[in-house]
Amino acid sequence: MWARGPIGGPFALTDHNGKLRTDAEFRGKLLVIYFGYTYCPDICPADLTAISLALDRLGAAADAVQPIFITLDPERDTVEHLADYVRAFHPHLLGLTGAPDQIRKVATAYKTYYAKSENAGSADYAIDHTAFIYLVGRDGQYLGFLPPSTTPERLSEVIGQKLTR
Repeated sequence: MWARGPIGGPFALTDHNGKLRTDAEFRGKLLVIYFGYTYCPDICPADLTAISLALDRLGAAADAVQPIFITLDPERDTVEHLADYVRAFHPHLLGLTGAPDQIRKVATAYKTYYAKSENAGSADYAIDHTAFIYLVGRDGQYLGFLPPSTTPERLSEVIGQKLTR
């Protein structure tokens, strides 16, 4: 992830309320971006819970943070389905989806790997994917990432440090 060219970049995706959202509208906020899918049985809900708990730990400072969940499974993760899913985590969590080519473009920009599992013909297929937690500064520039399963305590510490800079 280091010295391999730029990471991140602009996006225009649909949120869980059906509204088109772009990265530019979040300038002034620290972005916490997570790529996953709502049918994920383990790492996605665990990491989204950790992000939510980290934001809770930050208290009022979390108002300067925008958590974003970008689906890697736009076929199943409809706007309506995303709306139900993100409500289970944090009230500020924004779920984003789009056409498969839009998702691929954003995921590629963040160097996020994903692919349908071998049983992709089945309705209950899995998506193999990386699970990094990306941080993007208030100016829209990539700051870094945290690995999957980072604790809420560590997440809140790192996010808090980035908010004070």
